[in-house]
Amino acid sequence: MTAYIIAQVNVTNPEEFEAYRAQVPATLAIYDGEYVVRGGEIEALEGELAYPRVVVIKFPSMERAKAWHSSVEYSGPMAVRQASSEGRLMVVEGYDG
Repeated sequence: MTAYIIAQVNVTNPEEFEAYRAQVPATLAIYDGEYVVRGGEIEALEGELAYPRVVVIKFPSMERAKAWHSSVEYSGPMAVRQASSEGRLMVVEGYDG
C-alpha cells in the first residue's frame, strides 16, 4: 500500500537548507520515492499553520518510506536538515481504494 512522508518545516538557515534540498532527490530514487508536494504556496483553510513549508513524498509502501528515512544514504542529508530547520516529519499509509 502506498505511503507518504509528510514534513512540516520552518527553515532556520536557508543556505544550509539549500544544500539539503540538492542532496535529497538522489536518495529518494534509491527507495522509489517521489515528490508530490515540495514547498510551494500554502494557505490555511482552517486553523493555524504550525510551519510555513510542507513537503509530501510518495513511496510504494510504508516499509520503503521507513527504509529511506533510516538509510545510510539519507543520514547525511537528514543531519543537514535537522541543523538548518525545525519541524515535524511523519509517515502516513495511503488509501488505495
